Amino acid sequence: METTQLQQFSVNKSGWTRVKFGDVVFEPKETVKSLLEENIEHVVGLEHIDSENIHLTRSGNLEESTTFSKKFKKGDVLFGRRRAYLKKAAVASFDGICSGDITVFRAKKNLLPELLPFVVNNEKFFDYAVKHSAGGLSPRVKFKDLANYEFLLPPKDQQAQLAELLWAMDEVVEREREVLERFISYIESLIHSNLSANKGNTTLGDYCENDGIRIGPFGSLLHAQDYVDNGVPVIMPTDIIDGEIQEDKIATISNEKAKELNRYCVIADDIIFPRRGDLSKRAIINKKQDGWICGTGSIRVRLKENLNSKLAYYALTSRFINTWLLDNSVGTTMPNLNASTIGNIPLSLPEERLANDIFNKIESAVKASKVNTLYIQNSRALQKSLINQIF
Repeated sequence: METTQLQQFSVNKSGWTRVKFGDVVFEPKETVKSLLEENIEHVVGLEHIDSENIHLTRSGNLEESTTFSKKFKKGDVLFGRRRAYLKKAAVASFDGICSGDITVFRAKKNLLPELLPFVVNNEKFFDYAVKHSAGGLSPRVKFKDLANYEFLLPPKDQQAQLAELLWAMDEVVEREREVLERFISYIESLIHSNLSANKGNTTLGDYCENDGIRIGPFGSLLHAQDYVDNGVPVIMPTDIIDGEIQEDKIATISNEKAKELNRYCVIADDIIFPRRGDLSKRAIINKKQDGWICGTGSIRVRLKENLNSKLAYYALTSRFINTWLLDNSVGTTMPNLNASTIGNIPLSLPEERLANDIFNKIESAVKASKVNTLYIQNSRALQKSLINQIF
């Protein structure tokens, strides 16, 4: 089906039967006695299931210590019963064992197994699971409660048609995701071979202005009463989402306070790092944001004139650098960065002509990947809408 046809898709449910989830799905309570004798290779915890992803693509192995004994089979749906609001429910593409915080769903004869993942992955089911969860900080839901969830079940022939349609949509999304991964791998290879190889043993600090790496003001310099409804925006790590500074909810301070904090001012092409938490966050300042303030919890990096800051930004957002930052951060419960660590990031910027060539290749791939990402988001939204409409 074309996108426009899918958007106009409607389902005639006149011949469908209202059933309870437990009428068509059961929880197999199989356990493993000997991991080696039963050739168990895959160990799945909640961390291996991605939120709102119907596919189970990751697992641990027996080299890691585990007390798990609950078995699942290829085709079963693994549902994260702890913190159901995370919306973790994926179909297994292999046999294995899983955590006790995962409930195994298996279809009965009156439900096609191919349709089960879509019965589970819809807003009504997740809302029901959240509503019937019990517990404080880590609420859990039991299968006996989920068994009472009601929905309309189509006849077997329609089940097959719907399953074919939904999996065809999923195949489109997965193909585009694979294309996106190729774009990302290509960008990473360009960065690693040309910017992160560090042949000259240079670091980010070598390319920065004097005082080019500055940590945002501490709490003693910026207080709650300094914030006003309209003024100069203050950039915090929470404002950075997917490499962009979200301006709709950004906090602001008065012009007078901004003048006091002038040494924390940012200009176009400055790069912003977080001090702690999610160290993969990064943003580059554009001309509109020139004059804003680098806030508490942020670190401002300013390169020397005539250097391609956007090229450096691409290098600094690579997986290689994110891994390096985690390995070199301080702190145990929450990783922290300081100016010294930022300055020591391995970085190799080539001479101008070669730098421009590398930049153009990366920029072209990044733009294409953004188009691809938007296509995936739209396809997933359409798929999600269709699942919710059917079930």
